[in-house]
Amino acid sequence: MKNTNKTDMEWLLEEKYGGEKSAAFFTDCKRLALGEPLAYLIGFVPFLNCKIWLDKHPLIPRPETEFWINEAIDTLKNSNTPSLGIDAGKTKILDLCAGSGCIGVALAKALPDTAVDLAEIDTNLITTIQKNITENITDQNQCRVVHSNLFTNLAGKYDFIFSNPPYIDESLDRTDESVKTNEPYLALFGGEKGMEIITSIISKAPEYLAPGGQLWIEHEPEQTKDMAQLANKHNFLISTHKDQYNVERYSILVLQ
Repeated sequence: MKNTNKTDMEWLLEEKYGGEKSAAFFTDCKRLALGEPLAYLIGFVPFLNCKIWLDKHPLIPRPETEFWINEAIDTLKNSNTPSLGIDAGKTKILDLCAGSGCIGVALAKALPDTAVDLAEIDTNLITTIQKNITENITDQNQCRVVHSNLFTNLAGKYDFIFSNPPYIDESLDRTDESVKTNEPYLALFGGEKGMEIITSIISKAPEYLAPGGQLWIEHEPEQTKDMAQLANKHNFLISTHKDQYNVERYSILVLQ
């Protein structure tokens, strides 16, 4: 992660321009002052030992997501989940609503004995996801990118599904103006109460999970109660966990 003691301009100067204050640097400073996200100006972000390119401007990966994916990696390293992967001994993983692909790529890099599918609805982002796989993953056959509206174009069963879906409740009106202006609307807002996409995922996930399989999903703390009701309805056991800021940020649903 970036050094929080540096200003955004210092970080931009160092990462993109190697310390040289060129005309292009000053142009980028103006764009920064107008609210364009630093990550888009630099063109990439670090995410769990990966370099994640942001071509086509997907949702910018957040530290909160990085936190719980790191927790997931630790869990999988100690998991005895039976293999359902393409090759013997490989756990099968789905990154649903992949965006930049940061979740699937980070999991694949940290867990080379896995087979990872990355599913994304926006065709413009498919090349970005593939670029991030090429940048970070040694065995290109470990990952597969699928153009998919949630579970369409997917088949078979997964041991683990991970998702940072659109879940913001627009009515709460607490999203920064820079985020609303610059980042993709469809990757941010989840309809009524922010729960529309989450509801679809939880209701359909049992068809794509092996018995005892797990769905890890990011959400707002206000959605915890609704998450629990959905989990119970669709035969999941659920536990909700806090992020590094002590905010309820993600839930783990285990298929019974």
